[in-house]
Amino acid sequence: MKNIMSKNILRLRKEKGYTQKRLADLMQVSAQAISKWETGQSYPDIELLPRLTDVLETNIDTLLGHIPGDNKKTIYSEVYKDDDFYWGLQPNELCYDVLKLYPPNGHVKLLEVGCGEGKDALFFARNGYDVTAFDIAHSAIDKVYRLADRYRVFIKAFRADIKEYRLEDDFDIIYSSRSLHHMRPDFRKEIITDYQVHTKPNGINALNVYVKKPFIGPPPEEDQFAYLWSTGEIFSLYADWELKCIDEVIYDCSSSGIPHKHVIDILVAQNTIRKKGD
Repeated sequence: MKNIMSKNILRLRKEKGYTQKRLADLMQVSAQAISKWETGQSYPDIELLPRLTDVLETNIDTLLGHIPGDNKKTIYSEVYKDDDFYWGLQPNELCYDVLKLYPPNGHVKLLEVGCGEGKDALFFARNGYDVTAFDIAHSAIDKVYRLADRYRVFIKAFRADIKEYRLEDDFDIIYSSRSLHHMRPDFRKEIITDYQVHTKPNGINALNVYVKKPFIGPPPEEDQFAYLWSTGEIFSLYADWELKCIDEVIYDCSSSGIPHKHVIDILVAQNTIRKKGD
C-alpha cells in the first residue's frame, strides 16, 4: 500500500504540472519531504492527508490505491453479475500468440490488465503460467475466482482501476485484450511506460486496443469511459522494443445482441533493451 501511495503522489503531482518545490510550497513542507514521499522513504503525516488531497484534487481512496464499493467506472459491473459469461469462455486469439512466443518453460509470471470475467486468465493458468489479473469490477473478480475454482487452477485476482493503478512487481508477460481503451489519451504514455519498466528482460507485452475509423460506427453499448486509440498509436509507444507482431483487424461482434463491427490494433513486443551495467 505504501509503495502505491508513493507512486500515486508522484503521478498526481505530474498530472497537475507541479514541481516538487511547488507542491512543497502548497503543502508548507520541504521539497526534501516531497521527494521522500515519492520514493517511499517516508509518508505524509495523517493530518496532512486532507490538505494533500485538496492540493492534488483527488481523494484518500485514490491516493491509497483503494476502490470503494462497486463504483460506476465500468458499464459491465451489472452484466458480470449474471450467471452466464458475457464474453464466453473461448480465449482471445492473442492468447495463442503468447503461448507460441513465450511458452511457460519454467516459472513464467503473467499479468493480465483488465481481465473481465477471466476467460483469458483461465487459459493461461490452465497452460501453466503464474497468473495475476485485475479488473475494476468486483463482479468480474468474483467470476475469475469462480472459474479458478471450477477448473482447479490458481489465479491471483484483485480489483484496481486501470487509469490509477501502477505496478509494483515485475512480470515476464504483460497481457491485455480490449481493455486499454479505458486509459485516457493523455496518460497512455505514462501507463504504458510503467508496464514496460515492470517487464523483465526479454519479456513481452501482448496487447490489443480498439481503434477509431470513420467507416466503422460506434458500438451499441454506450461506454462513457471509453477512449478509442488511433491507428498505429500503440505501436509507436513500443518503437524501442522488438516488434514480434503488429496487425490491424476488423471483426464482427454481437456481444450486446446487436451485430456490429470493431477495429483493433494488435501488438506483441519484446523487451530486448539492456539496462546499463548489463
